[in-house]
Amino acid sequence: MYLIVGLGNPGREYEWSRHNIGFMLIDRLARESGIDVGRRECSSLVGRGEIQGEPVKLVKPQTYMNLSGEAVGCLLRKHGLAEPKDRLVVVSDDLALPLGRIRIRERGSAGGHNGLKSIISLVGTDEFIRLRIGIQPQNPVEDTRRFVLASFSKSDRVAVEEVLAKSAAAIEAILTVGPLKAMAEFN
Repeated sequence: MYLIVGLGNPGREYEWSRHNIGFMLIDRLARESGIDVGRRECSSLVGRGEIQGEPVKLVKPQTYMNLSGEAVGCLLRKHGLAEPKDRLVVVSDDLALPLGRIRIRERGSAGGHNGLKSIISLVGTDEFIRLRIGIQPQNPVEDTRRFVLASFSKSDRVAVEEVLAKSAAAIEAILTVGPLKAMAEFN
């Protein structure tokens, strides 16, 4: 089974925020796969089902971004996934990538992302698959925290829907052909 974890912050005030694009992708995957992500487990909303014939658990941690590792660590322990590198996929926003671009990696640093920092710290490894979705501003911003917590503009919503469709296809590729081939296709 794969754990597919979308990072974000709980609450309606963050629903369309840039930092919640991981939650948005989980919602899209859930809709497309008929998976109900509503059961509470390990401080997360979770849904179990299949995507492309692969058993998955779709996860939206409810710990707030900076504590995402607590939820992910609990789920890994609960499901006996001591080696997360092949079965954990974490979806996060990325300020260094333009809106519309995605990047798949099998390992690496947190790149300044607090949710990834928390996961790496509490899981004890940086070897897990991650899908980063670009949210880079068109113009420099002084307050990045404010930028990532602000909602996407209405003019960005078409680009958001397009990148979510692309990201859903990338997740399917990770599950069916593996991360290396998915990287070659989508990076």
